[in-house]
Amino acid sequence: MHILIADDHAVVRRGLKDILTDALPGASFSEAGDGDEVLKQLGKIPAALLVLDINMPGRSGIDVLRDVKHSYPRLPVIILSCHPEDQYAVRCLRAGAAAYINKDSAPEELAIATKKILSGGRYLSASLAEKLIANLDEPADKPLHESLSDREHEVLVMLGLT
Repeated sequence: MHILIADDHAVVRRGLKDILTDALPGASFSEAGDGDEVLKQLGKIPAALLVLDINMPGRSGIDVLRDVKHSYPRLPVIILSCHPEDQYAVRCLRAGAAAYINKDSAPEELAIATKKILSGGRYLSASLAEKLIANLDEPADKPLHESLSDREHEVLVMLGLT
């Protein structure tokens, strides 16, 4: 089984590889530092799983996720992010991610998610599952920013950073 790890920080890629090597003995790995490299790597070596950082130079992880799901619809993708789940998780899951994991999570959570996804499932953290269930009880008049498209949300976030 081959796993592609995509993050723009080499030290993070190394840590992810160490975590996954312990969880999945015998797995092979390749690495990518940006979205274009992800697509090149996937064209060279068929992967069983892509672990994708949402923040990379150039194109956003969500854009890369869409391209990956278009070209490789059966490839499961785990999105890693430093952003809170309530900001991006649902957007990533709707775009085709099999899991959304915050980088503050324990390494064991990544291992558990990876095993579940490789066995054909999807993964939600306990906190995200609670938030999704709580949303079922929310009134229909939710905050306006939640109705924005992914691109509109991305522009709003970029405006907030300036």
